[in-house]
Amino acid sequence: MQEEPKKSLVGQEYEVEVGPVAHGGHCVARTDDGQVLFVRHALPGERVLARVTEGDEDSRFLRADAVKVHDPSKDRVMAPCPYAGPGRCGGCDWQHAKPGAQRRLKGEVITEQLQRLAGLTPEQVGWDGTVMPVEGDKLPVGQVPAWRTRVQYAVDTEGRAGLRRHRSHEVEPVDHCMIAAQGVTELGVEARQWLGMASVEAIAATGSQDRQVILTPRPGARLPLVELDRPVSVLRVDEHDGGVHRVHGRPFVRERADDRTYRVGNGGFWQVHPKAADTLVKAVMQGLLPRKGDTALDLYCGVGLFAGALADRVGEQGAVLGIESGKRSVEDARHNLRDFPRVRVEQGKVEQVLPRTGITEADLVVLDPPRAGAGRRTVQHLAGLGARKIAYVACDPAALARDIAYFAEGGYRVRTLRAFDLFPMTHHVECVAILEPVKKDG
Repeated sequence: MQEEPKKSLVGQEYEVEVGPVAHGGHCVARTDDGQVLFVRHALPGERVLARVTEGDEDSRFLRADAVKVHDPSKDRVMAPCPYAGPGRCGGCDWQHAKPGAQRRLKGEVITEQLQRLAGLTPEQVGWDGTVMPVEGDKLPVGQVPAWRTRVQYAVDTEGRAGLRRHRSHEVEPVDHCMIAAQGVTELGVEARQWLGMASVEAIAATGSQDRQVILTPRPGARLPLVELDRPVSVLRVDEHDGGVHRVHGRPFVRERADDRTYRVGNGGFWQVHPKAADTLVKAVMQGLLPRKGDTALDLYCGVGLFAGALADRVGEQGAVLGIESGKRSVEDARHNLRDFPRVRVEQGKVEQVLPRTGITEADLVVLDPPRAGAGRRTVQHLAGLGARKIAYVACDPAALARDIAYFAEGGYRVRTLRAFDLFPMTHHVECVAILEPVKKDG
């Protein structure tokens, strides 16, 4: 017998009291009959009309947008961006909150994840609960920091550049993205047509005038002649193998951090906020306090940002090993660190390469894993190396909390934690945790 199709609740409206913030850029509410709603465009304590955007009668929770606010929070402001709001651009989660409130909400999410996944309070991880703004980002209400040095524009079928709507493939065409860095805005990507393109990524390097666009054509489409408002190099993504190929100009941009220049090729990973790389290097080095002659690991090392900072500080008698899975990033890291003879960079997944290295001990470890975290197996391996200090750089508080719990099983505790608002207007936040071995009694 065929099952009855589940009744969709999309479009259903509920008047609800908004509860606490949750991980993911929304707040939690409940309908009168107890159904959980994850509500975007709301703030804790408000009474709103929430319209369901995802879910059916059997769903564990429903996703919804606050389409009318009956009792606004004192932290609510009119969204400065004309493209923000229910059903519009999905890039910014907190345009409707005062900047200080955004940081407070992020702090509450970190606190909740630490408690739920690691059983720890802020005090137990040496954190005062604050999320620090980056210098220059503390602006008056109604102003938005232009921080995003890499913007991935989606292109609609008419060739208009825009940004994706929340949890959707639909494109919201935009004339201007307020959080885009000036170097991105100056390219004028939004002002021209991109017929046949699926996406256009615009990159404005920090510390150099390098500008780059990476085009992803739709299947079978020809590449347009790119004429933008500033000199720019052009790369394209191959529709068959997903590789990135140079069309004209340099295949890399030069980024600057910690008084060094780093080559980043083919749209490889680099921190998006112009002050992020320096902010994170400073926090990691202050936490680790490297000594001359130390041996150190830099895991998920990208183009070698932390490996370079470590190599500088451990000196000629020290040694640094970086591990990175991306082939082009490894090439860039080896180029960027070529002045340091005692630095080695291996290519491959950390969980596979680290055991193969034969390394049984290290003085210091830095890990900056992707959003999913490092995972139990890698953490267990690291805990067995007996490092004096471990710096964990995390872009996801849930993954951080899970891995902290695994480190606790391996005899490491968090000595200090710092949180930085490197993604203003969004729900994302960056943390740096410094871990040390638990001292054995006796």
